[in-house]
Amino acid sequence: MKLTRIAPLSTVCLMLLLSTTGCGHVQRLLGLRTSLAKLPVTTMEATLPKDPAIAPGEKSPLVVTLTDTAGKVWVTEGQGKGKIQWSDITVTPTVVTYKKGVLSLPYDPRISEGKTGHVDITAPSHPTLHAELDIPLRYNYPFQAAYAGPSGSNGFNGTDGSAGSNGSTGSIDADNPSAGGDGGNGGDGTNGTDGGDGGDGPVVQVWVTLKSGPTTLLEAKVTASGHKDRYYLIDPNGGSLTVKSLGGSGGSGGKGGRGGAGGSGGAGIPPGSDGLSGHDGLDGSDGRDGSDGPVTITYDPQVQPYLTALIVPKNSSSSTKFIEQTVAPLW
Repeated sequence: MKLTRIAPLSTVCLMLLLSTTGCGHVQRLLGLRTSLAKLPVTTMEATLPKDPAIAPGEKSPLVVTLTDTAGKVWVTEGQGKGKIQWSDITVTPTVVTYKKGVLSLPYDPRISEGKTGHVDITAPSHPTLHAELDIPLRYNYPFQAAYAGPSGSNGFNGTDGSAGSNGSTGSIDADNPSAGGDGGNGGDGTNGTDGGDGGDGPVVQVWVTLKSGPTTLLEAKVTASGHKDRYYLIDPNGGSLTVKSLGGSGGSGGKGGRGGAGGSGGAGIPPGSDGLSGHDGLDGSDGRDGSDGPVTITYDPQVQPYLTALIVPKNSSSSTKFIEQTVAPLW
């Protein structure tokens, strides 16, 4: 008799609660979250605990801390690991973007250059609460311009061989014996097909020039065949730009099909012989990885003292060229 495993009653109840009231409500019932509307909080403060500034393309978690009339501190969920849900708080961002406790800045520095990020924070349940936070932009960040050729397609698996037929039944009557029929041989599995080769990495061109201004910054533009142009603003004092053009991975070879089982010999005197199992198909070969693409970095003579901020991985098999010539402002 087949036994059916029944989930514990507590699990069933929790699943029912989740389906009818929502996850946030269940967390409050379990004490994992607290409704901000029920707390007598009087102050609110916002921080970026990982870094007070943010770089283009970077994400940074936001933490809001609240204090109630008894001096007890309440913190938001997520990075703050607190009990206050982000759904109880309204965050209005400027320059940066916001989604459930995380701020981010667009990758393109031309959008945010010369600006300061800002968030305005309120709590609908407590109209008098308000917090603001300015978020300076930073460029001392390990930027990456990474590209790869297309991956090879995976091979198809072979088909399994068919099972051999069972032999016919003879007679096991000692007075009237007859031989059992032999079982049929199993069919051979077919071979898996080979994986496709990965494509070569794209041709990558990089232009770098020194940005005029009181702070030393490098403007960089990166183009790669088949991709949109990318722009970077790099502080060489701690920041860098790593450029990669990797070959695509070869596809996996298909698995060979399994040989079919031989049929059973039929009963009789003497009994029939079992059929032979079919041969397994061979696995297909994996495709070859594509070659890394060539990278050319053209830099203005003023950039020469900061070339260490431009990185091409040493283990890359691509050809890399550095060309020094005048490069005009890139935007």
